[in-house]
Amino acid sequence: MKKIILLLAIAFLSGSNSAFAHYLWVETSAKGNLNEPQEVRVYYGEYAYGVVEEVAGDAFKGVSDFKLWLIDPAGKKHSLETKAGTDHYSAEFTPTQDGVYLVYLENQNIEVLDYTEYDFGIFKPVYKTFKQVNVNAEQTADSSKFTEGLVINQIENTPDSVKLQVLYNGAPLEKAEATISMLDLWTKKVTTDENGMISYSKPFETKYIVEVTHNENTPGSYNDVDYQFIWHCATYTSLP
Repeated sequence: MKKIILLLAIAFLSGSNSAFAHYLWVETSAKGNLNEPQEVRVYYGEYAYGVVEEVAGDAFKGVSDFKLWLIDPAGKKHSLETKAGTDHYSAEFTPTQDGVYLVYLENQNIEVLDYTEYDFGIFKPVYKTFKQVNVNAEQTADSSKFTEGLVINQIENTPDSVKLQVLYNGAPLEKAEATISMLDLWTKKVTTDENGMISYSKPFETKYIVEVTHNENTPGSYNDVDYQFIWHCATYTSLP
């Protein structure tokens, strides 16, 4: 109940403080075609509530210093250049070989937030989001090979269900709470098992977003502002 009250209170805050209630997510097709350009979009908001922030607004500006990466089937890491739209950033890549491509975003350049009045503390947010693209292949990509911290790996994505593994610093994260969201205020809480696994069905042909958070209880300082812990937030998107 405390968490629900906290999130409702934060949702009314403006400017950089909205970063905590919101999250970043990436949208691109799960299937790619050889030698055909594929668009990637980056959004910021709260999908279940129908909130998508505009790029020019203060909320999106507070999290716009992100890096968008592409890992090709050979394991080579490429930086994707983005351009601003009205309510999203977009990028493009062209698959040149069959296999699994991993698109992921990370943002560690977010200002420290002080939420002591909400009994949450002083923390530094870190955002990540992951999306796998298969080109004439059915393998899975191990995101933890390319980035540390909180990671979501796609294990299976069928028309009916999705299976994911949540890792933290390369190890399965047990008992992590994940929120599955659809439009019209629909959300569902699930918890990872001892292997960091979660799964969910897709009864409707619509977009699903999974959000996982984890507190790293390591104090530090960012831009000369001290914080008590790091708040990790990772997302995964399944498109219809």
